[in-house]
Amino acid sequence: MKLNKELLDELRVKPDGPAHLDMRSTEQVATDWLGPRGKVDEEDARKKVAEEDLREFVGELSGAQERLWADGTHALLIVLQALDAAGKDGTIKHVMSGVNPQGCRVEAFKQPSAEELGHDFLWRCAKALPELGSISIFNRSYYEDVLVTRVHPDLLEKSHARPAGGPDEKFWSDRYADINAFEHHLHRNKTRIVKVFLHISKGEQKKRFLSRLDDPTKNWKFSMADLAERKHWDEYQTAYEEALSATSTPWAPWYVVPADHKYALRALVGGIIVDAIDQMDLKSPEVAPNDLVVLGQAKDELLAES
Repeated sequence: MKLNKELLDELRVKPDGPAHLDMRSTEQVATDWLGPRGKVDEEDARKKVAEEDLREFVGELSGAQERLWADGTHALLIVLQALDAAGKDGTIKHVMSGVNPQGCRVEAFKQPSAEELGHDFLWRCAKALPELGSISIFNRSYYEDVLVTRVHPDLLEKSHARPAGGPDEKFWSDRYADINAFEHHLHRNKTRIVKVFLHISKGEQKKRFLSRLDDPTKNWKFSMADLAERKHWDEYQTAYEEALSATSTPWAPWYVVPADHKYALRALVGGIIVDAIDQMDLKSPEVAPNDLVVLGQAKDELLAES
């Protein structure tokens, strides 16, 4: 099961081109892969198709991870970025449900510590990179340092990186260049990078916030900080537009996935990851002829046991 090339091309932000977030739907893709839409029963059918596709992708990811581990020549870094309530945690839970935890690690980057602020902005994420043969998922990442700090530049006051007089356009363009160079270095050293922006609408975010407030079992998910950040919606859209446009490269492209429908979102992310692993052209290790003789001897010895 694979997503077709036309759909992947639609989701991908073209290198050296604008992300055009304002022109991208948060509900659907133009390349229709789920069938007709409009009536209730048709929507149910589309959801069923997406859920079936996700199950196939989950199964393929399980096998792909085994090949990744056995081959041992590549690593996979998945970067998830989104505004609050877009579905990062749920996407990780559902898409990676078939993956062996021993070969996959999730890193959630919160507010930086004093130690982390004493280093360059890439340092804390560099420490969490996957080793060859494994997968790391960054739930937020070093991109927070060109997103949250772009909307709230006062946060840079705690960092040694704050320029005199505050950050200007060169400061941000330098950070984009640092990110591109960092990711290019990782790519040359066999770490493949999949970057996904979960594109949610302001109306859907409001709906999900209200759901958290109305359901006592979900109250813990809501924070007043979420509401405070929502007031900066337009600023975040601008920050994401600039960051995605500046850092979607041939070696580490961004994918913008509509996030208003979780069933479609999860299936699309699963398909993107499967495609990325397929591009590695991984092979299961081949046993040398002499080793096959040894294995045959071991089998004979085991069968000879009383």
